[in-house]
Amino acid sequence: MKKVKFIGIAVFAVALFFCRISAMGAEGVKYVFLFIGDGFALPQNYMAQEYLKLNGKEGLVFNAFPHAAPTSTYSASSFITDSAASGTAIACGQKTVNGTLGITPSGERLESIAVTAKQNGKKIGIITSVTLNHATPAAFFAHDPSRGNYYAIGLELVGSGFDFFGGGGIGDCDDKKNGAFKGNLYELAKDAGYTVLREAKSLDSLNAQSGKVIACASKNYLPPALDDKKGLRTADFTRKAVELLENGDKGFFIMVEGGQIDFRCHGNDAGGALAEVLEFDDAVRVAVEFMKKHPADTLIVVTADHETGGLTLNCDSSVGKAFVSYEDIMKDLGAKGKGYTSSIGALKYQTASAAKFKEDLSKLAKEKGKAFKFEDAAALLSETFGFGFKEDDKAHPLQLSADESEALSKFFDAQYAKGEKDVLYAATLDLFTTKAGLRFGTKSHTALPVMTFATGKNSEAFEGFLDNTDIAKKLRPMLK
Repeated sequence: MKKVKFIGIAVFAVALFFCRISAMGAEGVKYVFLFIGDGFALPQNYMAQEYLKLNGKEGLVFNAFPHAAPTSTYSASSFITDSAASGTAIACGQKTVNGTLGITPSGERLESIAVTAKQNGKKIGIITSVTLNHATPAAFFAHDPSRGNYYAIGLELVGSGFDFFGGGGIGDCDDKKNGAFKGNLYELAKDAGYTVLREAKSLDSLNAQSGKVIACASKNYLPPALDDKKGLRTADFTRKAVELLENGDKGFFIMVEGGQIDFRCHGNDAGGALAEVLEFDDAVRVAVEFMKKHPADTLIVVTADHETGGLTLNCDSSVGKAFVSYEDIMKDLGAKGKGYTSSIGALKYQTASAAKFKEDLSKLAKEKGKAFKFEDAAALLSETFGFGFKEDDKAHPLQLSADESEALSKFFDAQYAKGEKDVLYAATLDLFTTKAGLRFGTKSHTALPVMTFATGKNSEAFEGFLDNTDIAKKLRPMLK
């Protein structure tokens, strides 16, 4: 009998404990930041963490948050999600099919946590390094069976009444062919009471009298972080949003997306992806600084929608011979591991994104015409990736073997003499990535879990193993 009583008391105590945790999760929070790294999972995280360590710098700020949880990302239609379905799961707390925004698989409209927060008096900020009506930001205000219906999604952006949009531009802003066309989206936004900045170089003109704001630093996406040394970045928009959205007792909800981690990983661009992760970290640091001033009233959650690129670490290898075809180099690279070594520090030699490198290579070929030689391309490869083609080339420290140099020369001939598209570009990226001890397994998304990190008020709720829908489920009661 005593044993039964003891078990009963123990069960009651456990129930009280979980009720307490639930109550903690349901307690309102004045200031809530949600950061979403698009295409960002532990491989991208650890790549950046190790790079910072090798350069004597502090690690990613959110890796020091007190609470963390692995988080599943599958959609209602696939083990591997896209950004629309995962964005909807994070924003609305329910699974949907890939390509769909803000609605259930059967077409019912869902309410995002941003809308919940707005209805309860909070001011809302939406920030991204891609277009403002792209999949992840759109999941917080749009309802559309197609993530590609940018004009209609833009109409919902204008009609959302959200207080601050910042980052890239509004895609397809003047799509007259769209059946829902009502006018240029920027002009409609002005008519709806928004202060609109287009291709802004500064945010200094925005102040408390600006009212609702749409601030864009480009026509479309922000330039890749690795290429943009002086332009406005997500940290700048986050800082301005914090300034403008101060809101008495009600507070704010701010969502910030590091949207181009995904882009760079789709392109198997290791150095470019690293730069985007570091920019994402800069934006989180703005929130951390804010929390230091409001420690009892602030929650910061950092998560991701999915992994992109199938990135793996510690895969040092060398070409080891000359190759006849791109297929040969793909088969051989990564097959001859050098053991437990890391060369991630080599990423510092990449000076431009893969996209800019491709553009520069194309321009150089056009300028040189029929006189374009491998030596011309080799100079660009040295400038962009630090490749040293000559022995003891101290100016370009990533020394290539004779076989590696010969292999790239053959790819040059294949692209510019035989017309094989982009094979020199692809082989260069592949060789550089391998030199850095990294490998990409795909150019698409994967089903790898992501991580969710949390600090501040109620951050205890973000522990254990989560599903991406749990983020909205936990945040919604805190936003009321």
